[in-house]
Amino acid sequence: MADEPNLSHDFDLVTVFSSDNHNAEMLALAIESILDASGIPTVIVGGTAFPSLPFEVRVPQARLEEAQQAIRAAEEAGPAAAEEAERQTEGGA
Repeated sequence: MADEPNLSHDFDLVTVFSSDNHNAEMLALAIESILDASGIPTVIVGGTAFPSLPFEVRVPQARLEEAQQAIRAAEEAGPAAAEEAERQTEGGA
């Protein structure tokens, strides 16, 4: 017998970031990178073909709080932490 599908709403995607500002795509990619580094799966919704539509980053419902915490931690750490992480990545590669 085949496995029964998991019908839990924990896997439903919810929006953790949305913006229609001029830099929305760049911000969405940055947030995706932060969440990927935390092991949180993401989906980016939006496209440059339709600049009037917002860019969104979505995560599974079950990981929403964790995603919000990761984003807050990155905002609190600021650009200096991002630059240091980049230097460590370049030095270790």
